[in-house]
Amino acid sequence: MKHKGWVATLKWGWLGAMSLLSGGHALAQDAPAPAPYQNVEGVAGVLTSVGSDTFANLVTYWSEAFMQRYPNVNVQVQAAGSSTAPTALIEATAQLGPMSRPMKSREMTAFEQNYGYKPTAVRVAIDALAVFVHEDNPLQGLRYRELDAVFSRTLRCGANSPITHWGQLGLTGRWAQRDIQRFGRNSVSGTYGYFKQKALCNGDFRNDVNEQPGSASVVQSVSTSLNAIGYSGIGYRTSGIRALPIAQGDGPFIAATKANAANGSYPLARYLLIYVNKAPGKPLPKLDAEFLRFILSSDGQQLVDKDGYVPLPAAVIARELAALGLADAE
Repeated sequence: MKHKGWVATLKWGWLGAMSLLSGGHALAQDAPAPAPYQNVEGVAGVLTSVGSDTFANLVTYWSEAFMQRYPNVNVQVQAAGSSTAPTALIEATAQLGPMSRPMKSREMTAFEQNYGYKPTAVRVAIDALAVFVHEDNPLQGLRYRELDAVFSRTLRCGANSPITHWGQLGLTGRWAQRDIQRFGRNSVSGTYGYFKQKALCNGDFRNDVNEQPGSASVVQSVSTSLNAIGYSGIGYRTSGIRALPIAQGDGPFIAATKANAANGSYPLARYLLIYVNKAPGKPLPKLDAEFLRFILSSDGQQLVDKDGYVPLPAAVIARELAALGLADAE
């Protein structure tokens, strides 16, 4: 179970990012495996992270492991939602901006107006956004148009009418007349924005979706309500719930598994990102650079796997290190 709150003492298009995700394994075969992290001298200071709740637990794992290596480092993690990251970076109240979605154009523009260049997005892990139901729910899967009809009021994905009862999804017996109880994230969450874009075809949520302040609240709510359905990162899977396979159009149902997220077949897979303020042609501050190098090492990616997410393919890691100017770091 993940904690609800945290206070601890790209420039590429999204479609391009997802195409790299689906092709990651083929590329990774030609790239060396990520190396173990090697400590360097002179790393000290305070590092502040402000942003996503979705992978706050993972950022905290990284932070704790990094502070064990460097006793003179203090990493502070605040995780109220992805929408808080751009402002923190613009106002220089944080060096790291974890986000479970790419920055919006207006967020990028605001940063660029302040600094004269765009922020840099670093891919740090792969997540599958899962749709959870109670473990006793017999539903076998959902298509995008059905998912949209359950959660949206705009029906942009092809459904003809809203879905309000489980019987409309083919369930019989006692389930046929059961109302659907919906749980999701609030609007500051990157998960909210990603689900709106992908699963609702950029439509609008129904007014009766119970918005939760954190991913842990979503899965907890679904686990305690027989009629419930909710969306959250797969890393928040817990007892009492089940992730539904998802299908696009009339295609096959794809299970929300690490393997399917890594190979790009699961339709709600996404990169988890950390945005940083890196001036063109200038290196990152040593503390920031070493923390990112740790994340992109085999040690950091083992923590990704430990927390239920999908480690990056080796080729993606190589690209991120090169973009940050860290490819040759010893």
